[in-house]
Amino acid sequence: MTDSNLHGADEPVLVLPEEFGGNLIMLEGPWILRTLAASPDLRRTIKSLGKAKDKQWDISHIERLDSAAAFLLWQAWGEKLPVGLIMRPEHQRLFAHWHGRNIPVPHSMLLDFVKALRFKPMWLQGFYRHFRAWVTLFGRLILDSVYLLRHPRAAPYKEISLTIYKTGANALGITALVGFLVGLSISYLSSLQLQRFGAEIYIIDLLGLSIIRELGPMLTAILIAGRSGSAMTAEIGIMRVTQELDALSALGVSHSMRLVLPKVIALSLALPLLIVWTDTLALIGGMVSAHLTLDIGYRQFLDHLPTAVPIANFYIGLGKGMTFGMMIAMISCHFGFLIKPNTESLANETTRAVVTAITVVILTDTVFSILFRNVGFP
Repeated sequence: MTDSNLHGADEPVLVLPEEFGGNLIMLEGPWILRTLAASPDLRRTIKSLGKAKDKQWDISHIERLDSAAAFLLWQAWGEKLPVGLIMRPEHQRLFAHWHGRNIPVPHSMLLDFVKALRFKPMWLQGFYRHFRAWVTLFGRLILDSVYLLRHPRAAPYKEISLTIYKTGANALGITALVGFLVGLSISYLSSLQLQRFGAEIYIIDLLGLSIIRELGPMLTAILIAGRSGSAMTAEIGIMRVTQELDALSALGVSHSMRLVLPKVIALSLALPLLIVWTDTLALIGGMVSAHLTLDIGYRQFLDHLPTAVPIANFYIGLGKGMTFGMMIAMISCHFGFLIKPNTESLANETTRAVVTAITVVILTDTVFSILFRNVGFP
C-alpha cells in the first residue's frame, strides 16, 4: 500500500507492502530538502510512524538522501537507529553524524531583561568616560593658557597661523557657495508666501534674523565640523599610527600645548570670521532673489537691513562662532587621541568625531537660543 497523497517520480514516496502486514516501511524516491519542503503531509506521516516500535524500516531504495532528510528520520526514530534497519552503506555516514551527539531542544526567544537593564549603565559609563577625558583635556588647555600668559614667547604662533590658514582661508570657497545658495533658496521660498499676504517688505526682516542669528553660524559650524574637524582627528590619528605622539612624549613635548591648543585658538578665531563671510554671501543671495521675485531694490534692502536686524544678533552670531570653534576643535582632538594604531580605528574615531561635533553644535545652538530668547529682536 502506497500513501495515496504522495506519488511521482520526482517526489519522496512511503510504501507499506501488504505482504508484510504493514510492519515494513519502505522509502523510495528522492529524499532531499527540496522535495521534503513541498511535502508537509509526508513529514507528519514520518513523525507518526516513527513512534511505532514494532515497525521495520527499509531505506535502501532511496535514490538520493541528504543530511536534512536524514535528520528528519533521525528525529522521527527518537534519535536512534531502529532495530532491523535496512540501508545502503553510503547512508550510514549521514546517521553516524548524529549518533552520540546531544541536539539542543529549540525554544522560543525570550527578552532578557537583565541584559536590557545593563544597556543603560553601560551607555552611561561610556558617556562618563568621554566626559571625564574631555574635562581633563579642557583643564590642560587652561593650564597651558596660564603658562603662555606668563611666557608669551613659548606660544606656538606658527601652528596657530597654519591652522587658521587651513581651517579659515581654505574654507572660504565652500562656505561662500553654500551661504549664497541657502540665502537664495530661503528668499525665493519665503517670497512666495509673503506675496499672498502683501508683506513683501518683511523678506528683509526674515532673511536678516534667520541668517545672521541662526542659519549662518549653524551652517558654517556644520561645514567646518565635517571639513576641518575630521582633518584634525585624522591628523592626530596618523600621528598615533606613525608613533609621532610617542616621539613627542619621549622628547618631553606637551601634546596639549603643541597639538590641541593651536587648533582650539585657531578655530575659535577663524570660525567667527567665516560666519561673517557666510552671512554676507547668504544675504547677497537673498537680496538677489528678493530683487528678482519681489522687485525690492538693492539700496532699499541695504537701508532697511540695520533697522530690521539689531546689532545684538551680529554679536550673538560671533559668540556662537567662538563657542562652536572651541567645541569642534576639542572634540576632534579628543577623538584623535582615542585612535589606536590601526586603520579601522582611524576610520571609526574620525566618523564619531564628526557626528559628535555636529550634535554638540546643534545642542549648543539650542542653549544659545534659550539663553538669548529676549535679546536681539526689534
